[in-house]
Amino acid sequence: MNLGNNLFNARKKSGLSQEEVAEKLGVSRQTISKWETDETLPDIRQAKKLALLYHLSLDELIDFDVNLKEIEQVIENTSEETQKKVDWTKVWGKKYPILTSYQNEVNIKDYADQLKEMTDRLKREYGYNDIDAFLVLKDILANIWNTKGQ
Repeated sequence: MNLGNNLFNARKKSGLSQEEVAEKLGVSRQTISKWETDETLPDIRQAKKLALLYHLSLDELIDFDVNLKEIEQVIENTSEETQKKVDWTKVWGKKYPILTSYQNEVNIKDYADQLKEMTDRLKREYGYNDIDAFLVLKDILANIWNTKGQ
């Protein structure tokens, strides 16, 4: 995706017209149109103003992905009560079938005991509560996974 498309999608997601953006930035509507069609580029000051207007960081604006933003908003706006109703294993199992079948193959207790020891250690050494210790451990595993190919 190019910057023009990112600017267009971010503006649309913000519910603003080209005229409204132009007025807020003190430029013409044609200027906004040229930015969105990649005919010209905003300078760094204007790009920063656009990012602020669209409630994004400059990096997010440059890499704006409307689908990713929608997913982030759904997660952010989902209450704890609703999250507890979701069968996450079933949901993720559609994408990763192993999540629905490993329970019949793996001696879960062996791993559960070790993982409990690790979360207990995080709680003891850093004062984390249960959920924070779990999330830190999950993130450590994700980092291991993400760096294994490097």
